[in-house]
Amino acid sequence: MGKVKIKKGDTWIDMTPMSDVMVLLLTFFMLTSTFVKQEPVKVNTPGSVSEIKVPEKNVLNVLVGNDGKIFMSMDKTTDIRNTLDDVTAQFGISLNAEQQKKFLNDPMWGVPMSELENYLKLPTTEMPVAIKQYGIPTDSVPGKEGDAAMSEFQIWIKAAKNANPDAKIAIKADEKTPYKTVKKIMSELQDMNENRYYLITQYKKTED
Repeated sequence: MGKVKIKKGDTWIDMTPMSDVMVLLLTFFMLTSTFVKQEPVKVNTPGSVSEIKVPEKNVLNVLVGNDGKIFMSMDKTTDIRNTLDDVTAQFGISLNAEQQKKFLNDPMWGVPMSELENYLKLPTTEMPVAIKQYGIPTDSVPGKEGDAAMSEFQIWIKAAKNANPDAKIAIKADEKTPYKTVKKIMSELQDMNENRYYLITQYKKTED
């Protein structure tokens, strides 16, 4: 008896719709996602029941490590450049183009002005490690004749607010940061009439 030959048919699936959906999803996440900047120190924020959200734009971030070291960042490069120009002019520091580029590319800044030039001369690969040993000082520095003494922290805050008057200050402190350090920061802001700022915390549904 002869064998019956069954005609084989190729199954074809149109993958175009799935590809379109994947591209649309990828585009959506790319446009709506916000990239978190690398922070010099790891900070575990305390818990809070507050539901107030920190704005995503026009924010001057103040990061405080558990050892009390202070770092800052802004979301707009133009604001950072103007802030840097303002502060370096006050201290009589002149940075070359390469040093300025390194500063702008740094996720956060937090080096005393006396060490800024040496820090920016380091190779880019060494800067993330080196910045951890510094921090913006909160000790007052002599001002110009007739001007009240301000700390480097206050000078950076004032310059940042001059660069972007709409910038909102957000303080992100570690849960183990000494209370006197946080109080010192708040007192210096109050001395500048900066009485409105955000305290970044971890949200929890109920109080302990």
